Amino acid sequence: MRIASFNINGVKARLPALLQWLEEASPDVALLQEIKSVDEGFPREPIEDLGYNIETHGQKGFNGVAILSKRPIEDVSRGLPGDPEDEQARWIEATISGETLAVRVCGLYLPNGNPTPGPKYDYKLAWMERLQARAEELIASEEIALMAGDYNVIPQAEDVHNPDQWTSDALYLPQTRAAWRRLLALGYTEAFRALNTAPLNYTFWDYQAGAWNKNNGIRIDHFLLTPQAADLLLDCQIDKKPRAGEKPSDHTPIWVNLDL
Repeated sequence: MRIASFNINGVKARLPALLQWLEEASPDVALLQEIKSVDEGFPREPIEDLGYNIETHGQKGFNGVAILSKRPIEDVSRGLPGDPEDEQARWIEATISGETLAVRVCGLYLPNGNPTPGPKYDYKLAWMERLQARAEELIASEEIALMAGDYNVIPQAEDVHNPDQWTSDALYLPQTRAAWRRLLALGYTEAFRALNTAPLNYTFWDYQAGAWNKNNGIRIDHFLLTPQAADLLLDCQIDKKPRAGEKPSDHTPIWVNLDL
């Protein structure tokens, strides 16, 4: 089963690019972030015409996450537990069955956190604490599970083109990376780095200053796999083709193949 993650940066604005990618790459499951659409405004029909079931957790103009799947989407849960007053649409999870096994997929859009210091960074760190709690539950359940999406975390220096330019940024601050390492310490496998150790592999390039043409990027879209999912990992790659297309998102998809 191929499961992809793609921060689409506005599903309506990028719909032609999304449909082209879905047709060409044809992932079994696609986890979308930053759909920037309420649930009832999501452009379902052209995506359903490609054979996808759809579940969304939307928000007007901001944030928003979705699951697209060629297989049935079961036991859907919306919103990261831990703060009932949090109205930002950043988390969706569901169970999807493969040929022989089922996987719990959790799609996330972690807060950016800038500017720092300030309330936005406080919210980011608090959200990561809640993520840690849910991650612990998934580990304890011993499920085949993954957490994937735009983490807004640059894990290491090799994951950014110019590390010195990011030392005061919320994506690269020591507190952010420490919270990331605490997730890994629970027993998660970071799929891309488990199979690809080379630098200069990025998933985001700013629209400004020719960042794409210069490969001045950062790697902030990640798959974290429970041990049970990691045992089934076949491959993980970054698909750069959509970023080079017309009216692209500033992110590009990343995907895993699991032996399900």
